[in-house]
Amino acid sequence: MDPKLGRMTLKEWVAIESDSVQPVPRFRQELFRMMAVAADTLQRLGARVTSVDMGSQQLPDGQSLPIPPVILAELGNDPTKGTVCFYGHLDVQPADQGDGWLTDPYVLTEVDGKLYGRGTTDNKGPVLAWINAVSAFRALEQDLPVNIKFIIEGMEEAGSVALEELVEKEKNRFFSGVDYIVISDNLWISQRKPAITYGTRGNSYFTVEVKCRDQDFHSGTFGGILHEPMADLVALLGSLVDSSGHILVPGIYDEVAPLTEEEINTYKAIHLDLEEYRNSSRVEKFLFDTKEEILMHLWRYPSLSIHGIEGAFDEPGAKTVIPGQVIGKFSIRLVPHMNVSVVEKQVTRHLEDVFSKRNSSNKMVVSMTLGLHPWIANINDTQYLAAKRAIRTVFGTEPDMIRDGSTIPIAKMFQEIVHKSVVLIPLGAVDDGEHSQNEKINRWNYIEGTKLFAAFFLEMAQLH
Repeated sequence: MDPKLGRMTLKEWVAIESDSVQPVPRFRQELFRMMAVAADTLQRLGARVTSVDMGSQQLPDGQSLPIPPVILAELGNDPTKGTVCFYGHLDVQPADQGDGWLTDPYVLTEVDGKLYGRGTTDNKGPVLAWINAVSAFRALEQDLPVNIKFIIEGMEEAGSVALEELVEKEKNRFFSGVDYIVISDNLWISQRKPAITYGTRGNSYFTVEVKCRDQDFHSGTFGGILHEPMADLVALLGSLVDSSGHILVPGIYDEVAPLTEEEINTYKAIHLDLEEYRNSSRVEKFLFDTKEEILMHLWRYPSLSIHGIEGAFDEPGAKTVIPGQVIGKFSIRLVPHMNVSVVEKQVTRHLEDVFSKRNSSNKMVVSMTLGLHPWIANINDTQYLAAKRAIRTVFGTEPDMIRDGSTIPIAKMFQEIVHKSVVLIPLGAVDDGEHSQNEKINRWNYIEGTKLFAAFFLEMAQLH
């Protein structure tokens, strides 16, 4: 494959402002255009392509917007070959040059071997690398070593609206012959060493509301004679986690998977320069001093973060107000084998206990507004071995076997509905800046990533 050809397409794809987060008709039109361009690209490869109508999305303000179609595409149906399904998304986070971009986010710009543009690493670049790998076999007039399927959506950044229902519906049709599922929607942990991801944390997001009345109070008129909602809330939030990051909710660690010797060795093998990591993060001191402890507390232990308080006075100046009603927001990143509904009960019971001891006359309500399960795969599955071998072939090194501290709900969803092994093969480097200003993919990562996918097809064919 001519690298310039792949880059030309990336330039065209980046130029489409496929922002799914801002619910405005202009961006929706761009999303429909993006999905049509991708469908056309796959058709020209010789794939059988179906663009599934996903209906419309009802927004809180009453308006309704069409959901871009999901592309289901198939190349090859040889029953003697394995079938690999690739999931990717072509929508992007909002981007505006005025927000601190050094270049136009929708014009692919190369500087020092870095290809800047919104969507380059998340996720247009990796989707194109997979397509380029397929087209390399076509260009060489070689048979594909495996049957290939694509599921490509345009609403991932907005929560993959209606995707789960589609996967459920297609479980015994489109997915019936699928042996393995590959996702390439995250990053390495290093700038130069490739990685394979085999687990992600889940997330349970909570609100705790404390209310005295709808209106605020003047602290001169009422200070000293009330149970103040803010004082109650600060005590509640302060009861959740200690200064060493240990979660204080009783029973929360009971179901956390025990640490094995094999797992400890996996952390030891990972390349992470702590000093460089600390400097690039601009953090003076982490809670832990060793690489192993830091990785474990990012990936295999739960964490609790306090995010904010609604209804509090947060403007500059000195306003002597007592908020009448406040809502605290916090979340717990979940790990195997924690259960979302058990965590919800534990947190609710803990906050009710703390609140009752304050003898406050205020009303308190705890709600879990989001519950996403953690995901973990078996790293001895065929496609993990194939991915390792492909990385050795292309990069000449063993990959870092990593987990992701954040949540990629799609991996768990595929594993639970389709019941097939899921692997995350990231192509982007740790400094690619997905979701932020000046997002980029290195030219090297993009081209070597394309080679990696082609090598992966060959290794899958051998191992299947």
